Amino acid sequence: MTSNGEGHYFDEFVSIMERLRSPGGCPWDREQKMTDLRTYIVEEAYELADAITEGDMCKVREEAGDLLLQIVFLSSIASEAEKNADKKLGAFDVRDVVQGIGDKLIRRHPHVFQAEKNFGADSEQVLRNWERIKQEERKDRKEDVSVLAGLPKGLPPLLKAHRVQGKAAHVGFDWPKGDLKPLFSKLDEEVAELKEAVALAGNDDTKRSTIEDELGDLLFMTVNLARHLNVNPDSALSMACNKFAERFQKVECSAAANGRHLNDCSLEELEIMWGEAKKGEVAY
Repeated sequence: MTSNGEGHYFDEFVSIMERLRSPGGCPWDREQKMTDLRTYIVEEAYELADAITEGDMCKVREEAGDLLLQIVFLSSIASEAEKNADKKLGAFDVRDVVQGIGDKLIRRHPHVFQAEKNFGADSEQVLRNWERIKQEERKDRKEDVSVLAGLPKGLPPLLKAHRVQGKAAHVGFDWPKGDLKPLFSKLDEEVAELKEAVALAGNDDTKRSTIEDELGDLLFMTVNLARHLNVNPDSALSMACNKFAERFQKVECSAAANGRHLNDCSLEELEIMWGEAKKGEVAY
């Protein structure tokens, strides 16, 4: 193993992790179990996504490494079951992970790796074939063959809506492409239904579930529109949150500069400061 600045490559990286987990290695690393890594995996994935959104390639590289660490860490823990007396069914190491994903990529890209080149004429057909091959794999394993099977239960709702719609679209269940009018009309319809639900509910808390239901439909349709606009709704909402936060902090600074707290300002004053905060912004 080198430590002279020449760089670490994958096999050596795996060896580093195995040494940390071995007797005489790092006490903290040795104590970790698979279940302990769940939080870190989610956290590192979000940090990588943030870095991509920021466009900072140095951070993207670093965060990609942090996420890779979790995969190698997880695989190292799994491989130890192979060595222990209480050997567990399904033990694997990182080489099995790499081989598995390599085999899957080849299997699901027959238009590239097989002699028959007519499997996928364009990206849309490729995605349809991908879903079809996945269903065939699930059928062979006697698993749920629904197109929507396999989505993580803990997936954030906004991302889940996007993925559910996309999966349905891969088998042809989608709004017509190239015509946004029906989508805007449906969006207007969902807004009208929400307004009606609010009006009918009034102050009756027993009818609040109807409002929640209609609001959910509106949000779901908004994601549909975003998908047809080729806009990632999660990224768009994240950008909106950041934009709001930046403007709000400017309002706070403006109030503080005048020796005042936001609680002491009227709504009209806040709106004026908000307008000032928007001036001179770089267009998003």
